[in-house]
Amino acid sequence: MTRTLGLIGSGSIGTSLARLAVAAGLDVVLSNSRGPETLRELVDTLGDHARAATPAEAAHAGDLVVATIPLKAYEQIPADALNGKTVLDTMNYYPDRDGRMAELDADDITSSGLLQRHLTGSSVVKAFNNIGFHQLFTLARPAGAPDRSALPIAGDDTRAKEEATRLLDTLGYDAVDIGTLAESWRSEPNTPVYVEPYRGEAPAGLGPKDWFRWTSEDPGSTVPAARVRELVASAVRGPSRAGVLPAGLGG
Repeated sequence: MTRTLGLIGSGSIGTSLARLAVAAGLDVVLSNSRGPETLRELVDTLGDHARAATPAEAAHAGDLVVATIPLKAYEQIPADALNGKTVLDTMNYYPDRDGRMAELDADDITSSGLLQRHLTGSSVVKAFNNIGFHQLFTLARPAGAPDRSALPIAGDDTRAKEEATRLLDTLGYDAVDIGTLAESWRSEPNTPVYVEPYRGEAPAGLGPKDWFRWTSEDPGSTVPAARVRELVASAVRGPSRAGVLPAGLGG
């Protein structure tokens, strides 16, 4: 049972997950590359169930650990500290931010496959990568709620996916198993289930700045499990699912 969620990365997605975890009664250990002292304000906001640490300390402390940093930094994740643990991977490939990665451009491997190759002693599960940070927080609902949304997960280890499913349920989401890490491309950028289904309809005529403000405030649109399955099934594998980092995704 997950009692403590470790977070390697505390950007927009990580912060939303921390808020959901604390609201659900979990303890959270947050970290980033700049040091625990830079997280003091966020920890104060989250309250007594949160503390700041180094990435290695967050890895050791978490019953489950979320990796939510820019993909270009994935090799900085402390592999030894994560041995034997399930690691939830929120990362996507954005070449404008991450630089070109030949293996991903050639579809030789998925981004989660890269992380699993680095974390040889861990079980990686792709999750939380296909929804904007604001919608991730606002669309969470209790189990059984008629307007509960679902999120896709992918992984090679059945037990790890069961752990991830329980965490999603605790945080307010149903989980849709879309297969192995090799199939995780189905929720990557530029696929039908990526970001857009969870947003509402933007007002017409918004300029870039106003559109960013809107997407960062939009409460979102419910996407039930059946719809997630339809969207995932309709995905077509093109040359690459590399994307441009969208406003409101943040990780």
